[in-house]
Order: sequence, then C-alpha cells, then structure tokens
Amino acid sequence: MTRSLLLAALVAAAPFSAPLSAPAQDMVLRGGTIHTGVEAAPTAEVVVVRDGRIVWAGPAAGAPVEGLPLVELNGATLFPGFTDAHAHLDGIGWRELTLNLEGSASVAEAMARLSTWAASQPEGPIVGRGWIETHWPEGRFLTRQDLDAAAPGRIVLLARADGHAVVASSPALVAAGVTAATEAPFGGEILKDEAGQPNGMLIDTAENLVAGLMPQAGAAATREAYRAGLSVYARYGWTGIHFMSAPWRDIPLLEQMAEAGEVPLKVYNSITPDGAMALIAGGPRDVADGRIITRAVKLFADGALGSRGAALYEPYADAPRTSGLMQTTPEAMRPIYQAGLRAGIQMATHAIGDRGNGSVIDWYEEALAAVPPAERPNGTDVRWRIEHAQVLRPSEYAAFHTLPIIASMQPSHAIGDLHFAPARLGDARLDGAYAWRSLAERGVIVAGGSDAPVERGDPLIEFYAAVARRDLEGFQGPDWRPQEAVDRLTALRMFTLWPAYASFREAELGTIQVGKRADFTAFDIDLMTVPAERIPAGRAILTIVDGRIVHDAR
Repeated sequence: MTRSLLLAALVAAAPFSAPLSAPAQDMVLRGGTIHTGVEAAPTAEVVVVRDGRIVWAGPAAGAPVEGLPLVELNGATLFPGFTDAHAHLDGIGWRELTLNLEGSASVAEAMARLSTWAASQPEGPIVGRGWIETHWPEGRFLTRQDLDAAAPGRIVLLARADGHAVVASSPALVAAGVTAATEAPFGGEILKDEAGQPNGMLIDTAENLVAGLMPQAGAAATREAYRAGLSVYARYGWTGIHFMSAPWRDIPLLEQMAEAGEVPLKVYNSITPDGAMALIAGGPRDVADGRIITRAVKLFADGALGSRGAALYEPYADAPRTSGLMQTTPEAMRPIYQAGLRAGIQMATHAIGDRGNGSVIDWYEEALAAVPPAERPNGTDVRWRIEHAQVLRPSEYAAFHTLPIIASMQPSHAIGDLHFAPARLGDARLDGAYAWRSLAERGVIVAGGSDAPVERGDPLIEFYAAVARRDLEGFQGPDWRPQEAVDRLTALRMFTLWPAYASFREAELGTIQVGKRADFTAFDIDLMTVPAERIPAGRAILTIVDGRIVHDAR
C-alpha cells in the first residue's frame, strides 16, 4: 500500500558491507526438529541438499550424507522457507534509511523525532513514515501546524503507517500550490480545519499533489535501498517476498542485481499500474533462475481503513459523513483485466472495505466471463488475488472459492487494527473482518504477508497474529472474533505453501520434499508447540535459499 512518491527521497546511505549471498553448497541439515509441511510425513530427522535441491528428507538411517558438509541446527527448528506474500521491498529499504516514526507513542514524541532529524539533516525536504495515531493520547492525526513547530520553515512530508495518507508542512503545501480552493483528485481527500484551510493531511490520491516536492533518488541510492531491504528480510528469516507495487521502472535494476548475485531472496514482482500494458505485451519475466520473477500487476480499488479511505457499503460508524473512497472505476479496470487474462498476467487488486472487495469480486467475475478459458494461456488456472480482503460480507466468502480468488491477507493488521476497527466499522461488520479461518475452511488459498513497512515485517509476529489474534501485549478486546484465529498447521501453510501457490511455484517451493528447492527457515523456537505468547520473542537462526546460507545466527 505504499506510495512510490513517499519512498523516493535521496538519502546518504552508508555502503552495505556484508555479502548478500554465499556460494551454493551441498549440505546435510540435522540436530533439531524439522517440520516439512507435508501432511503424510510432517517431520524429518535429516535433510540432504545437492545443487540447491532437496534429495532427502526423512530419517537419519539411510540418508545419503557421506562426504557432505554438516549444518548443525543446534536445537533450532527448521521449516520450509517462509515467504512474505505481500510487502513493499522498496519501502522496507527506505525505512532503514529515512526518518522512521514507527513506534511513536504520541504526537509529542513523533515531533521530537522530527526535530532531531531536522537538526541532523539541515538541508532539503524531510520525508519519513510510520506514524499512526490510534494509540496516541492526543487521539488525532498529525497536522501541518505540528510539523511547522517541529521543523520551522522546512518542507516536510510524513506518511502515515499505512501509506494511504501523508501530512505535509505549511511550506510544502505552499510549494505545491495546495490552497483552500484546491480540489481533491478522484479517489483522494484534502482534510481541512475549522476555518476551511488545508490542515496538511492528504488522503490516498491527494498525496500526488505534493509528488513534485520529493527529491528523486538516483540509481545508486535506489540500489542501496533494495540492498538494505533484502538484508533486513534475510535476517528476519524470510526466503522470499512478493513485492507489491514494484515500480515498473525498477524492474531492470532488480534483474541486474539478481544477475550480479546481489539478491539473496526470491522476489516475485507485482508491478505498478504504469507498467501494466508493457508487461502484458511482453509477457512474464524470469531471470537468475527464478530469483526475480515479474508476472503480476498490482491495482487499487479503494484506500485504507485507518485513514477512512477503505470503501464501505454503509458509512463509517465513527464518521457518518463518509463511506470511504474508491480509487478507480470498472471502466478503467476492465481493459487491464481482460488483457491480463489473454497474456497470462496475474492480477492482484488492493481491496480493504466491503464495498471495495465486493466491487473487485464483481469485476473479476465479469472479466473471467468475457475471456473464455480457451483464450487464456493458463486456462482456468489464473490465480488472481485480492490484496488484503480485509472487510468482507460473509455472503461473499463463497466467491473466493468458486471463482476462485486467492485471499492475500496480513495477520498483523488484525492485531493492530483491533484498537480502532470496532469504532470504524461497528460490531456487525466485524463478522466479516480479518476472516482468515472462515476463508481457509472453505478451501480458499490464504497467502500470508506482512504489508511491511506498514507493519514491522517479522514472520514471527505474523505467525503469532494468525494463531493468537491478540496484540503483542496479549490484549484482544471484547468479541474480536477469536474464532477467526487459525491452527498452527494452517498458519504454517499461510507463510510457506500458499505463497508458493500464489506465485505459481508450489511444485518447487513451500514444503520440504525431495526435488524441491532448498529454501529453509530455522527459528530458535518451535512454532508448532511453543506457547503462543512466546512466539514474538523468538528469532531467526538460519535462512537458506537455493542451498545458500544468507543468514546465520547459530
């Protein structure tokens, strides 16, 4: 859900010194619990790897280990490689390199961080992200007056954590020509104060009004941001990432990095809409033995719940004047969807509100009816996705199974949103909110992700959220639909096998089986047995991709 205009700041980044990947090696993994993700053979004593592929997963007796180097787990627990099915690789990297307001406990704390950053960066625009007001004692969004006081005279642009709103300082609004008379673009909103003047908050497409103020990052800085993001994700234990809203202009750079051995993880790109027709015309792209695959387009139906941009059928319970914002029209989507079907390009459409999701379901159904399977390279196996599928009407669960649609969902949203979603939605609409279990039990593929940098991007937090449905302090709140928490095997599939399926790679990823690629994640806790409250305190011990150790904390 990030906006590229908020990630394009030129920063002075220190060179990345650690190698991003080690040479591929044959190996024998042993010395800890090994969960294969295979129902018929759920555990193994030993895994043997040759040339980046699994050649043995089973008992120690009979394993072909002679002459192979040992990788001792030292009591850690090994899983199939964890894949984040929805994250923003560029934003993860820029979060490491720009002003990060994540975790700010109040307006005062966020502005203190801004003042400190402004003092250390005395020239040029200031950009950052990560603030969220739902826990703040002030109980409100940031305003331009807050920014003006913390960084006087400076152009400041600070994105809310969800990436669907930005607060701009007064100098930024003046420089962009935003006044009381400025009309918000379709799909956006300019919030105003009691005097009718812009208060600095620009929602969804209104963010583009300040796009011209952003310093443009050169290729070197962009490369450094990607390197930083990939490094962080390897340390967290991810072996792959579905890069949502991957900038079309950056695809050649990512491919060059992969060919140069600078991409330690598997990256599956769902590109920005500006490249949709070019990708459709050229077809799917696959480089460096599948290290970078580009075969999907990310589109937007509505906005986000926190900034009241998610499109609802009925008004917000805590803001009856609005029902949210649709970001597009069926007329705009129809030609992209139909052309994508004919070219074998996957569609991944952002939808959060019930009206946003209902609209996408209707549009998908219409496109599938308009383009017969005989005219599609993939026939009936198109694997289209809805990104977030956050608030549904229970009557629409069936459409995810029958069309079918992959539900690409982020469990950590539920453990953050539980502090404000009941107020936004009212109790009745919570029946279809964050409904992982209801969908999975109907046979829907629920691909688990994090939406980082909207959330932290830690696989242990995501797994915990899926099985506990409580915040990190253990709070759940009254009737937060605890029955939608999933069992641990389902959670494991959400971050292993189902992301593999969602990227057309279940034949080679997602489980520890002979013939599949040697992608593994090892944690210092056993996610299948440890008490749920201890899961977030764990850490990744080992990350292996195609038989290469890309993170080792043993």
